[in-house]
Amino acid sequence: MLPVRNNIENINIIAMPSKTYKIDFDKNRARGIFDDVKSLTQAIYKILITKRYKFEIYDWNYGIEIDDLIGMPKEYVKIEIERRIKDALSIDDRIEEVCEFEFFDIFNDRCSLGVKFLVKSIFGNFTFSLEV
Repeated sequence: MLPVRNNIENINIIAMPSKTYKIDFDKNRARGIFDDVKSLTQAIYKILITKRYKFEIYDWNYGIEIDDLIGMPKEYVKIEIERRIKDALSIDDRIEEVCEFEFFDIFNDRCSLGVKFLVKSIFGNFTFSLEV
């Protein structure tokens, strides 16, 4: 039997660096390294373009589900997108809050919906926008 120690006073919590490879999504290759806000921005983008439950390499908490919203009423979609983005980004401990959502129409061949929101992170605040 192992001895039980209740002395947790000497535990140091160390924040891991947020360095990651810079991904060029147009050329499907990694080039260089990102850190801090740029790393977090890329992580947010990757989370929001990944379909949840589709890829076995990712945990079931990674990604977002939006395919079922196609063809639904726009006001319902706005409410659900906001909730689902907050849920999807809650897995990243660098993000403190996601708020101030704004929606806008994108008139292209698909008539899409755009979303812009404020990300409050440990690196500071920044806005993020995406076509959903």
